[in-house]
Amino acid sequence: MATLEYRLDEPERDHPVLLTYEDIDEDEISTRFICDYLVTEDRVYERTVTASGDRGFIIFVRLADDEQVWDPDGIPHPTWTGIRLEIRQFSEDAAYYPVLETLHCQTQTELRLYLQGEILYRGGKEWRKTSAEVDENRKVFVLYVEAADD
Repeated sequence: MATLEYRLDEPERDHPVLLTYEDIDEDEISTRFICDYLVTEDRVYERTVTASGDRGFIIFVRLADDEQVWDPDGIPHPTWTGIRLEIRQFSEDAAYYPVLETLHCQTQTELRLYLQGEILYRGGKEWRKTSAEVDENRKVFVLYVEAADD
């Protein structure tokens, strides 16, 4: 088990700590390293850089001013088993990204295989990954995709 910190990428403020996870599994840390965005409370943060060292692991983030939180109240106690992955259709001009499919992965490795892929084949279509996020409010990972023929 390891320690993971999310820190604001603000060197002038000595990179203040946003979140700390003690005794987190290294598989989950590597999954979080892949995610482009973090949703927590009423804010969305964009990953700028990741770091590994003697004291643990760090994901540096900056506030993503152009992104909105869908459900700041969240889900305090999920009713599903496994790790939930929503696949959502991304569109540059959309205010809402519809869910194409919800998957339940049994391991972090299975989840990472979806998040790391650049192309996704689902429902007889080819989709291109645009980004990935971890939504702490809703206890889900989200993979954003757009139709490859767009």
